[in-house]
Parts: sequence; structure tokens; C-alpha cells
Amino acid sequence: MSENLETGESDVIQPAGFAPEPEATAHAAKSGRVARSASSDGKPASVPPASRPNRHRGTPRARRMNLSVTHISAWSVAKVTFLLAIAGGIIQVVAAALVWGTLDLVGVFDSITKIVSSTGLDAGNINLKDVFSMSTVLSAVTIFSIVEVVLFTLLAAIITMLYNVVTSLVGGVHVTLGDD
Repeated sequence: MSENLETGESDVIQPAGFAPEPEATAHAAKSGRVARSASSDGKPASVPPASRPNRHRGTPRARRMNLSVTHISAWSVAKVTFLLAIAGGIIQVVAAALVWGTLDLVGVFDSITKIVSSTGLDAGNINLKDVFSMSTVLSAVTIFSIVEVVLFTLLAAIITMLYNVVTSLVGGVHVTLGDD
């Protein structure tokens, strides 16, 4: 609604030369209701639009807030990092299994074994598929993933604590948020 209904002003701006129909104004006068517009307030219709004040309200602008990240909970960062590292470890194990299966299906292990034996470097019939078996590769990737989970979780917690110390000195990271 408009704030200026009491003064008789309206937010609606009609084009120059627009006048309401006479029977509409007569009916409004009988009913006690009067619809007011820019053309019915007694101003001449020949006033150019540039001389009239523009009362059109556009869409409101989005609010913006400047905030600072001054403290981060090390425990919450450790929990999130732990779960993300677990997910990364699972992805690594599955990816290693898929890569090993694809290499075996294509015959890469057999080809490399044939190349090594044809050059004369074969020292006792070593089969590359036996050295890099599926269980050996997955065991190595699993151990690497467990170490990775522990290291990532500890590093994230330590970095969070260092961030909290630094923000007490310089004030933190400043972020501008908007409600678009």
C-alpha cells in the first residue's frame, strides 16, 4: 500500500493525456469511493512526464551485510574433515580396483611381463600379475587411505586452531553476504 493515501497522492502514474471515463467517475461519486490517479487530481493532462515527480517504486535492492569469520570450532572442522577423508579413501579404493581390473582386462600386465622377458632381464620368471595382484594393490591403497584420513583430520584441526590465533590478531576473514 501507499504511505501517502491521506494526502491524496497516488503511486500510480498514468501516461499524459489519459483521462478516466465520465461514467466511471459518476459511479464512484455515488458509491462514496473515489479512485485517484495522476490524471484525476485536477492537474492538466498536457503536463509533460518529465516535470512530474517520479513516484514509481522499483524492485527493492538486495540487502548486503559485511561480516567477519573470527572463530571456527576445531572440533566441527575435525568431524567434517574426518568424514570427507573417509569418503575420499573409499573413492580411492574403488578407483584402484577399477583401474587394476581394466589393466588386467586389457592385458597390460601380460604385455609388460613379455617385454621384460624378451629383453633378457628376466631374473627367474617373475610374473607382474603375481607381484601386483588385486589383493596386494587394494591392501596398499587401503593402508594409504587410513594414513591419509588420520593426517587430513589432524592437519585440518591444527590449521583451524592456527586460524583462530591469527584472527585474534588481525580480525578474521571479511565476507559480504547478500539475500538475493
